[in-house]
Amino acid sequence: MRRRQFLLTGLSVSALAAIAPLRVSAQTADFFDALTQEMQALINQPYQRNELTLPEPFSTLGYDGYRQVQADPTRAIWAGQALFTLNAFSLGWLYDEPVTISLLEGGERRELSFTSQDFLYHAPLDRAPFDAVNPFPGIAGLKINYPLNSPEIWDELLTFLGASYFRALGQGSSYGTSARGIAIDTAAGKPEEFPRFTRFYVVPPGQFDASITIYAQLEGPSVTGAYRFITRPGKDTTMDVTARIFVRRDISRLGIAPLTSMFLYGGPNRAAFDDYRERVHDSEGLKIIRASGEEVWRNLNNPAQLAASFYKEENPRAFGLMQRSRRFEDYADAEAHYEKRPSVLVEPSGQWGVGHICLIEIPTKREVNDNIVCFWMPEAPATAGSAVEFSYRLVWGDIAESSTRFARVITFSSGHSGTSGSDPTAGERKFVVDFEGPYLDRLLDLDSVSANTSIFNGEFVHTDLKKVAGEDIWRFVADVKSTASNPVELSVYLSVAGRRLTETWSYQWRPGDESPH
Repeated sequence: MRRRQFLLTGLSVSALAAIAPLRVSAQTADFFDALTQEMQALINQPYQRNELTLPEPFSTLGYDGYRQVQADPTRAIWAGQALFTLNAFSLGWLYDEPVTISLLEGGERRELSFTSQDFLYHAPLDRAPFDAVNPFPGIAGLKINYPLNSPEIWDELLTFLGASYFRALGQGSSYGTSARGIAIDTAAGKPEEFPRFTRFYVVPPGQFDASITIYAQLEGPSVTGAYRFITRPGKDTTMDVTARIFVRRDISRLGIAPLTSMFLYGGPNRAAFDDYRERVHDSEGLKIIRASGEEVWRNLNNPAQLAASFYKEENPRAFGLMQRSRRFEDYADAEAHYEKRPSVLVEPSGQWGVGHICLIEIPTKREVNDNIVCFWMPEAPATAGSAVEFSYRLVWGDIAESSTRFARVITFSSGHSGTSGSDPTAGERKFVVDFEGPYLDRLLDLDSVSANTSIFNGEFVHTDLKKVAGEDIWRFVADVKSTASNPVELSVYLSVAGRRLTETWSYQWRPGDESPH
């Protein structure tokens, strides 16, 4: 994290409030500073929600109807002029607050206007009622297309739609995990706040540019902000993000670089769902790379009640939500193709200092509900009048993990404690973790491998570690007993003579998490 004063011209906040409407500098860096000044000036003004009563037929669009409204690709901005094209999203369904999109051209900003002619209204919709609305109510968001997988097809690469949500894709991926500009009071015992990106400013790309730059202004009851996104498509698509955030009022839980995903079932809670598919999730684990280089793998859970995990870190190298299982047979879903959902990794730039990587898991019975959230929570409080800047890189795609640094968790499952065929013991659970990777497959002294365990709010009734016969896999098995009302926190990694051989497996469990709920 880098704290700084944003009075770039030496003016006070009250003086900035009197500045004329923003003019764009010829240099986009200057524009970002100018946008920053404007957003700082807004913290002394009350937040004003963009109240709009959508006219019919926009107001009556449901989920299915909204999906039939699509941007007309033949009217895309820069079509035939650059590798990137820009289109808008229609208002309707969940999206009833308009945004604006401007292009930064020749030192000025030019706001784009859209009409119903920019959209296709597929059957069973009738486009005539949409064409009849005058004036056109506006747009809900933007999307960028790019020939990501084939030179002949302009795939969706990046979308901004709803509050401060956005998503991107790497090659071969389909949409899954989302990112947000900010998270405020997520699972903090009070209503969560969802600030919005209200205005976007896009730098027109050159004919063969390999990246695209988008600026956005964030507005909400508790914050304002200026954001910059530089996106480079590829096998793993990268997005360099700079967030300059100004706090209007005290925030109890500020989330930086938040990610949102879905975990319904798989592995430890597979038996809770009567479903032909082996697993259903957009992400299966939280990955953390600590400043020391230690790597943590936290399998996700669909808990019986709201759950929160906090990992105290100082200057982490990376964290994110990963989808490791990449075979069709891992899911057997011929429509959703969860094996194609992207992993998303946050790589902080500079020194973020001390804080917590927070993982929130929300109970759900349906895969349509996003129930996983993770973000960085700075240790310093977010108080009214304060300002912070965070820079980081988002990586979207399959994200191959190093096959030489650590052995990794390849499967995780659970069942009732004790031996097969025995009766379950209340308050106990068996956990089985399989590790595979370098060093483990070349060990000559099998007795030299140690399982380094930790447990809180519980105790190990029995543990066992052995190499699976005929396989290059080491299996750790633990029967665990809950001893407190708080959730059990457990972890394990394998080592030889004090040398760490594996990532650290981590998990949170409450009795009943594995049951239907």
